Amino acid sequence: MRPVIRPVITALSIGCCAVSLIAISLTPALAQATKQPPAAQQPAAATQPAVERPAPKQLTLTDKQIDSVLAAQKDLDAVTAKLPETAADKPDPKMIAQLEDVARKYGFASYAEYNEVVENISLVLNGFDPQSKKYVGPEAVIKQQITSVQADKKMPAKDKKEALAELNEALKSPPPVLENKGNIELVGKYYDKLSAAMQEEE
Repeated sequence: MRPVIRPVITALSIGCCAVSLIAISLTPALAQATKQPPAAQQPAAATQPAVERPAPKQLTLTDKQIDSVLAAQKDLDAVTAKLPETAADKPDPKMIAQLEDVARKYGFASYAEYNEVVENISLVLNGFDPQSKKYVGPEAVIKQQITSVQADKKMPAKDKKEALAELNEALKSPPPVLENKGNIELVGKYYDKLSAAMQEEE
């Protein structure tokens, strides 16, 4: 499945994959299909600088939402598995409709609402230490990843240099402050299930 939620601190494959939410992430084109202006109104990709996704609207998560996200994963995977690589340019209306149907099947008002919940889960997971399974904050996780990369003697020098550059850049652009502290305990309760779902995808 192609991820949409790739917080900068989890975009690297450096052994700390447990803090990413690849398993319950979405396709960029489909997640934003109803929010973006028509392609004709957008600047050419070659001249348009990379723009970070805006911070998600922060929600107070519930057990039901997390259960529903996990339950919906298999059906969503079945839909997105058919997604061609060119879908970012021309989202398929039929596929979007299918994703909307799956989201509603699992209790979400829309696919956009599902995506919003996933973004909030990911926002919390970014601050979990995959070893202790405790919330330490995203900055601490990034620093742990930097230490891990620096100590990795098997990683090619070029890859290590790129990884460290991205991680150090991530420290300069931290994710938004977590507004709903209660989400930490809730996501922590489901940490193993979320991690297991992610590992199945990998």
